[in-house]
Amino acid sequence: MMAALARAISRATRINVAVETLKIIMIFSGAGLLLSLVAAMIYGKALKAALF
Repeated sequence: MMAALARAISRATRINVAVETLKIIMIFSGAGLLLSLVAAMIYGKALKAALF
């Protein structure tokens, strides 16, 4: 699946994308999403209380 995604990105952008590079980008993107969701869960209640 990763190889197919890398080929699709390579065809769309006409830039050679390696599977390992794609894995690294997906790991960092997933980590950033996870951290932002955790921060929203922790600070979301405090933010709602401060605004209303």
